[in-house]
Amino acid sequence: MNKDIFTELVGEIRVGKHLPDAIYLHRDAFSGIPKHLSQFIPAVAKAVSLPDDEWNLVKLFKKDFRLSLLHYPSFYEDSYPALKQSLNVDLAKLSHKITSYESSDNPPILHRKETMVLPESEYYDHFISLTQEGENAGLYQNTRVIGFKRSWENLIARHGYELVDGRLFRSSAIPLIEQESGIDRHKTALVRHELSAPMKSLVKHGYLEGSHSIFDYGCGRGDDLRELEAHGLDAVGWDPNFRPDSDKISSDIVNIGFVLNVIEDQDERLEALMGAWELANKFLVVSVMLANENYISQFKPYKDGVITSRNTFQKYYAQSEIKAYIERTLQEEAITVAPGIFYVFKDKVEEQLYLQSKYKRHHKWQQLTSPEPVESKDKAKLLITQHQELFDAFWNRCLELGRVPANDEFEKSEQVRELIGSHKKVFTLLQEMFDTEAFAQAERAKKEDLLLYFTMGLFEKRKPYTQQPESLKRDIKALFTDYKTALNLAQELLFAIADNALINEQCIKANKSLPASLLNEGHSLIFHRDFIDELPLLLRVYVGAALQIYGELDDEIDLIKIHTTSGKLTLTAYDDFEKSVPFLVERIKIKMAEQEIDFFDYVDENRRPPLVNKHMLLPCSAELRKKQFNFDKRVASLLNHEISKEVIYTRFEWDSLLQHNNKKIRGYSLLSLPNE
Repeated sequence: MNKDIFTELVGEIRVGKHLPDAIYLHRDAFSGIPKHLSQFIPAVAKAVSLPDDEWNLVKLFKKDFRLSLLHYPSFYEDSYPALKQSLNVDLAKLSHKITSYESSDNPPILHRKETMVLPESEYYDHFISLTQEGENAGLYQNTRVIGFKRSWENLIARHGYELVDGRLFRSSAIPLIEQESGIDRHKTALVRHELSAPMKSLVKHGYLEGSHSIFDYGCGRGDDLRELEAHGLDAVGWDPNFRPDSDKISSDIVNIGFVLNVIEDQDERLEALMGAWELANKFLVVSVMLANENYISQFKPYKDGVITSRNTFQKYYAQSEIKAYIERTLQEEAITVAPGIFYVFKDKVEEQLYLQSKYKRHHKWQQLTSPEPVESKDKAKLLITQHQELFDAFWNRCLELGRVPANDEFEKSEQVRELIGSHKKVFTLLQEMFDTEAFAQAERAKKEDLLLYFTMGLFEKRKPYTQQPESLKRDIKALFTDYKTALNLAQELLFAIADNALINEQCIKANKSLPASLLNEGHSLIFHRDFIDELPLLLRVYVGAALQIYGELDDEIDLIKIHTTSGKLTLTAYDDFEKSVPFLVERIKIKMAEQEIDFFDYVDENRRPPLVNKHMLLPCSAELRKKQFNFDKRVASLLNHEISKEVIYTRFEWDSLLQHNNKKIRGYSLLSLPNE
């Protein structure tokens, strides 16, 4: 069975519950599907060691080579049975994942069960009557959220019905209405004077350059839309308070930014997320507010959130909590972009392009050599010399790709081939005329970038899809020979980051090769974020693995500390890194083994520790490095600390020492305090 045969057989099925992307049917209905498929499904269950009594429904995907084996123990007994367990089998990647809902208080449930059995089933007529009851009660007008137990039960109650032995009955008593707190939900739409964080992330990754349509689901007062429209982008939005009459339009990218936080009704929250997902053609951007328990405790609890001092509802999330909620609801992987910001891709090729670019170094190659004129007998080389600009561009494209470009990867390919011949022939000639070390460096860099990309996919247990972009297939063939070899190398790298001795060894190596860094032997390596791409590959994997938990680095982060013995990474942000003595504003510790993030902020300026000996983190080539070194040397002499190591002061200690020595700092100068 391969993907083409599977897709063809699924396309022949006329029974079951047909959705746009999948078909659901009970195993008792297998006699109504192609025989090859009815034999294949149980064989898959056996191959993944799933007992027959732990699945009774199958979900067959129409476009993907995968299926899910579902266990609804009370399918025939309950009117709306709950899902106990789902086993998703990706037949393309030969992998499977089990999701249990046994302890969930809001598991997925089934409706329209008559579609999942054959008309000759003894239960068929009974299932039809159950569906008809729901239709008559108006429960299927909005089908987006009825697939979850609690949402379904709340919907039934809101329509004035009760479930009695699985049947709908009009409630005989007036239902008790909960007295709401008069929440001012519209007040949560704050006025902004710059793009929101999720929109800034789209700018960073090149998604707001005009080729993608944008829909802002819950756009508030429209601050983002106003800015996007000013740049001529195809951007529209809807908001229940400020733009209730706007249409909800399908778009390439849908943003639901800080909306889930402010919806106090859990069913409405669920509906908002699924509604936004339904509109996304390529991917959905989800962002929420994060907070720890200490912060949340200052507010009045309400439902599963709090009431703020502005009389607005807020549901604050932990990073892992919101990621799990998105994935559980949408049944798709949420990619962490930043704290509280996630991308969920519907277009899987687009997802791969995003992930690959995420781990790609962006080099600006400078041509350092020129082809030397050759004897007239070498016609080809003479032609290259005569058309130097054209072949310089071709060589730079080779350096950019780390391999010979295909015809469609160099815009002037036709001219090159008319003059000399194939790209391979041209490349061979250019190797004799240009600096080959430059290409060897480009090839190594591209190979490392791809290995980092593959390794990060393994770290999240997400192997790259078999439907790879053509450019990636060419990269794999040129640099690794085949896909399996690349994945094996990536797996070796992933396992290696757990080797503390090796990490420590690589940190020592990095300390010698980076433009600037500070090594605390046996403990940590500190460096500026600008030097991540210049780390040895293993340390790039180490940092990348930590950022899978945190998200992408924003512009606020200045320094990175790799802990060599504890599997941790610390990110630090300073008030102004350009100052002679920056002060710490935020410290973020990522614990990879525990998959946890600890945030430490220093809002009170009087508590902010100073960054001492900053010259060690500036490259020797930096103009300010000498000035910073001289300043640090004077401070070290004054305060009697070492000039070549990490020195940690509390803010109180720092201020006290300066005052004791009757000094203050202005720029890069130490000034005496005036006598009182």
